[in-house]
Amino acid sequence: MQSLTTIGYAHATQDALIAALREAKVEFLADIRALPLSRRAGFSKNSLKAAVEEAGIAYAHFKHLGTPKEGRDAARKGDYATLRRVYEGQLELPEALAQMAEIKTLAAEKRICLLCYCGEAEKCHRSLLIEHAFEGSEVLHLHPAMPD
Repeated sequence: MQSLTTIGYAHATQDALIAALREAKVEFLADIRALPLSRRAGFSKNSLKAAVEEAGIAYAHFKHLGTPKEGRDAARKGDYATLRRVYEGQLELPEALAQMAEIKTLAAEKRICLLCYCGEAEKCHRSLLIEHAFEGSEVLHLHPAMPD
């Protein structure tokens, strides 16, 4: 059975996120944000990539597996039905299908972790991606330590 992990950084520091990845023995961090930018220090693409790679973990951004703006807006409002509809449409696009195939291949070879902002995986597009690409997989949702 294939296994993978997921993580959201909403309430984490970069150090706490990396510690959680190391503890779970993650080998590859798959950033599935449409826009890999963040107001939270250390979580924009270049800064995160550098820190993760320095920790010995590979990193790649999968833009087409991110949620379009309409879906992100719905998620912020707690409108999970709209998030699901928008994201399922996103996953039908050729670019998303190609990246889904790529991430499935990686997951067969390495211990990967899907990353985005949302702290609650069940309310996030990560769970929808797992439903579509990793059905039947063993999934562990990591929760980085909260800052004091």
